[in-house]
Amino acid sequence: MFGYRVPAPDEAMLISGGRRGLGGAPFRVVTGHGKFVLPIFRKTRFLTLSMCEAEVTETCVTKQGIALHVRAVIAFKVGNDTESIVNAGQRFLSDQDQMSVLTGRIFAGHLRSIIGSMTVEEIVTERQKLAAEVLETSKTEMAKIGLIVDSLQIQSIDDGEVGYIDAMSAPHKAAIQRAAQVAQAQATQASVEAEQVAARNQAEYARQTAVVKAEYSAEVDRVQAQAAQAGPLAQAHAQQEVLLAQTELAQRAAELRQQQLVAEIVKPAQAEAERIKVLAIAEAERMKIQAEAAASYDRVALDRMLIDQLPLIVKEAAGGLAGANVNVLNGADGLGEIAAGLVGQGLTILDSVRQNLGGSGDRDSKGPAQLSLPGLLSGSGDGPAKRDGSVDID
Repeated sequence: MFGYRVPAPDEAMLISGGRRGLGGAPFRVVTGHGKFVLPIFRKTRFLTLSMCEAEVTETCVTKQGIALHVRAVIAFKVGNDTESIVNAGQRFLSDQDQMSVLTGRIFAGHLRSIIGSMTVEEIVTERQKLAAEVLETSKTEMAKIGLIVDSLQIQSIDDGEVGYIDAMSAPHKAAIQRAAQVAQAQATQASVEAEQVAARNQAEYARQTAVVKAEYSAEVDRVQAQAAQAGPLAQAHAQQEVLLAQTELAQRAAELRQQQLVAEIVKPAQAEAERIKVLAIAEAERMKIQAEAAASYDRVALDRMLIDQLPLIVKEAAGGLAGANVNVLNGADGLGEIAAGLVGQGLTILDSVRQNLGGSGDRDSKGPAQLSLPGLLSGSGDGPAKRDGSVDID
C-alpha cells in the first residue's frame, strides 16, 4: 500500500517529520510492525539491530613494563529498547559502519588500562578475568551510545622479541622435556627388557620342545618294545577273555531258557492246578447246598404228609370209640370234649411219628417207613383199637 512502511525483523524504523519521539527525540521508533507514513511530509530511515563485530589489535604495557601485543574480537549490537535505539540512531544513523570503529577504539582504551594494572603471568594465565574486567568497565560507556556487548574474546597475547613469555614457560617446557625423556628412557628400557624376556622365553621354549621330543621318542620306543615282547601274552589274554565271554553268554542263555520253561510249563501247570482246586471247592460247596436244600425239602414234605394223614388218624381214633360203652353226662359239652380229646390224641400221634422219623433219619435205613395207626392209637391209653390201618411214607 502506498505510504505504508514495515521494518525488517532486525531493523528499527525511524520516522521523522511529525511529532517528536520519546524523550524529545527528533523521530519516532517503530519495531516489529508497520506504520502508515505520509509521503513528502514524513521521512523514514532504518537502523540495523543485527550483530556487529569489531576487532582490536593493540600494544599494551603491563604492570612490569613489558609490552604485549593483544588481539581481541568484540561482538556487539544496538540495544532492543527504544532508548538504546534513539541513542544509536542519533549517533550512527547516517554512517552505521562507524559503530564498529568507535567500539574498537573504546575497547582498545579499556584494554590498555586493564592490562597496565596486571602482570604478564596474570594476563597469560587469567585471560577470562581480563575479558570480564574490560567488559565491566566499558559497559556504561557503550550504553550511552546505545550499544550492548555480547562477548569479548582475547585471541592472542604476544611479547614480540622480548621472550618473556617464552622464558616464563621455559621451566614448564624443561619439565615437560624431562618427563618426555624419562618416559622415553623408560619405554626404551621396557622395550629392552621385553626383548630379553622374549629371548629367554624363546630359549626356554626351544629347550622344553627338545625335552618333549626326546621324551616322546623314548615313550614310542618303549611302547614298541613292550608290544614286540607282549605279542604272545596279549594273544593268550585275548583268548582267555573270549572264553570268559562265551561262558558268561552260555550262563545267560541257560538262565533265559530256565525262565522260558517256567513261563511256558510251570506257570501254566500251577494255574491249571489252581483252577481245578477252585472248581472242586465250588462243586463241593454246590453239593452241600443241594443236600441241605433236599433235607429241608424232605422235612417239609413229611410235615405236609402227616398233616394230610391227620383226618384219617382222628377217624381211626373215633372208630375205636364206636363199640365202647360211653355215657355222656353233660350233653353237647361232653361230646365237644370227646371230639377235642380225639383231635389232641391225633396231634400227639403226629408228634410221635415226626420224632420217630427224625430219629430214623440218623440211622442207615432202606425203604419206606411203615407206621401202624392201631399201634399208635393203642399206645395212647384211651382204649383198644377196633380197626387196623397203616400209613406208608416214602
